Amino acid sequence: MKLIVATNNAHKLVEFGRILAPLGIEVHSQKEYCPDLDVEETGTTFAANARLKAEAVYKATGLMAVADDSGLCVDALDGAPGVYSARYAGENATDAQKIEKLLDEMKDIPEEKRTARFVSAICCIGPDLLLECEGVCEGTIGYECRGEGGFGYDPIFYVDGRSYSEMSGEEKDAISHRGRALRLFYEEMNRRMNRADQ
Repeated sequence: MKLIVATNNAHKLVEFGRILAPLGIEVHSQKEYCPDLDVEETGTTFAANARLKAEAVYKATGLMAVADDSGLCVDALDGAPGVYSARYAGENATDAQKIEKLLDEMKDIPEEKRTARFVSAICCIGPDLLLECEGVCEGTIGYECRGEGGFGYDPIFYVDGRSYSEMSGEEKDAISHRGRALRLFYEEMNRRMNRADQ
């Protein structure tokens, strides 16, 4: 089965592929099918933005499309950056610039108030199919970047004393917001595919 992932983020594509491969699902980037498609994320929730992206790719390609919208929600910043995580330090800011802005805003926040969570909303749309699920991972914001792996805010998001960037791909999948959302998605897709085979 072919699935178009509504993202140009190579890291997200790898995570989708790693978790969905056992179902025999072949993931492809929207770059391969509709490289010029640029969806404006006007939703006020992760779920709304995920649906906007999945709908746009499905309409453009006619193929089953899945989208993830995810971000970091920091309690001390009233849930920011939230749905604006990717654009937090400006439209074309690098990961390093986003992290620098967040750490600067958090510099006077004591350890016990640095709680945060990563949220991932996934939406899949196909012929006669609308599937939505969400995963959350609780953690804290560190005072500095740690680790070499991951992307985005991974180096400063700590779970049980380790940043996402210090974990292997498999370790991160096991606890991460996207890993949890994708496992729910995997289970539901597996159920539906088994029903179709009967």
